[in-house]
Amino acid sequence: MTTSAERTRVAIVGAGPAGLLLSHLLAASGIESVVVDQRSREEIENTIRAGILEQGTVDLLAATGASTRVLTDGHRHDGIELRFAGEGHRIDFPSLTGRSVWLYPQHEVLRDLVATRLADGQDLRFGVTVDHVADAASDRPRIVGTDGEGRPFEIEADFVVGADGSRSVVRAAVTGSSTGGYFREYPFAWFGILCEAPPSSEELIYSNSPNGFALISQRSATVQRMYFQCDPEADPHALDEEAIWAELQSRVPGTTLQEGRIFQRDVLRFRSFVAHELRRGRLALIGDAAHTVPPTGAKGMNLAVADVVLLHRALTALLDDRDERPLEAFAEVALRRIWKAQHFSWWMTSMLHVAPDASDFDRRRQEGELRSVVESEAGRTYLAEAYTGWPFETRL
Repeated sequence: MTTSAERTRVAIVGAGPAGLLLSHLLAASGIESVVVDQRSREEIENTIRAGILEQGTVDLLAATGASTRVLTDGHRHDGIELRFAGEGHRIDFPSLTGRSVWLYPQHEVLRDLVATRLADGQDLRFGVTVDHVADAASDRPRIVGTDGEGRPFEIEADFVVGADGSRSVVRAAVTGSSTGGYFREYPFAWFGILCEAPPSSEELIYSNSPNGFALISQRSATVQRMYFQCDPEADPHALDEEAIWAELQSRVPGTTLQEGRIFQRDVLRFRSFVAHELRRGRLALIGDAAHTVPPTGAKGMNLAVADVVLLHRALTALLDDRDERPLEAFAEVALRRIWKAQHFSWWMTSMLHVAPDASDFDRRRQEGELRSVVESEAGRTYLAEAYTGWPFETRL
C-alpha cells in the first residue's frame, strides 16, 4: 500500500521522559515535533517505576514548566545511609555539595509531561509502531510504520530522534545494528517489592550485608519500595510474604522494617549498555536507546535528561541557525557524562553487592572500601557529587 509522507521538523520515537522532555524544550524554542510511541497512554502513565531525581533534573522540570508537581508532591532527600558491618553511616548531601535529590517516581514525571504536552497542543500519538527509519543517510529521514488502526504511515523530518528505550528501533539506523554497543551483564539481580506500609526510614538505606545487598526505599506515606539482591533467574513468586520479609530484614541488621501487604513483586536484571554511536547524520539516540545503567546509582532517567539538554541545544542551532557544529559535538560531549555515570553505577554496584564467587578476601576488601568512603570527607564528597548529579553541560 502506498502512503504519502507527513512532514515535521523533528520526529521523536518514544514517549518516555527523554522524548517528551525534548518535545517540550523544542516547543519552547519554536520547533515543532511529532512524538510517537507503541504503548498506550494508560500503559505509559501507570507502569510503576523508580524515581530518584537529581537536583539539576528537578530544577529543569520546574523552571521549564514541564512539571509543577515535582516540587509539591516530590520529597526532597538530603542524604542516604550506607549500612555495613551492622552500622549505618549517613552521607549528608547539602553539607558536602549544596545539593539534594528528590524522590518522585518516573511514572509521575511521565504523567506530568504527557499532560503538559497535550495541553500545549503537542502532536503525541499512542499505539503507533515504528518499523524502521528510511533514508537515514539523507537530510530528510523518514520513520515508517503502522498506526493504532493498522494503517501504514510515514513521517518525513529534518531530524529523527530515537528515544524508544532499550529495544530501540532507531538504534539500528544509527549504529547499523539493533544491539550495536558496549555491553555488560551482572551476575545478580534485584528482587523488588511494593508493599502497603509506612516508611521504614526517612531516607534511602543502601545495605551491604553477609547475606547480600538490600535497598530500603519509599514511594509515599503508605506505599514502600524495597529490594534485595538475588539470582537473575530467581522466580519472584517462589517465596511467600513471610520469607520475603525475613530475607529483607536479614539484610538490614540494626533497622526494624515496617511490614505490610506485598502487592507487587518482580526481579530486575542488571545490565550496562552504551551504543557504539549516538548520532548518524540527521539521526540521534537519547535515553535508554543510547545507554542503560544498573539502578544502584539512580542515574537512568537523569542521564536521559542530560542527553536532552545537549540535543535540544544542538537541534536549535541546526534548525534555526543552520549551524551544524553543536550537533557534530553532541556525541562526544554526551559520552563524557555517560561514561562517568556508567563508572559511578558500576562502582556503587560492586561496592555494595556480594559477588557469587566472592572469597573471604573479597568481603574484607569490600568492607575496607566502604570504610574508605564513609571515613573520608573526600570519599563522601565524591559519592554525594555523583549521586546528586553533575552540572548539566550546555556548551557544544
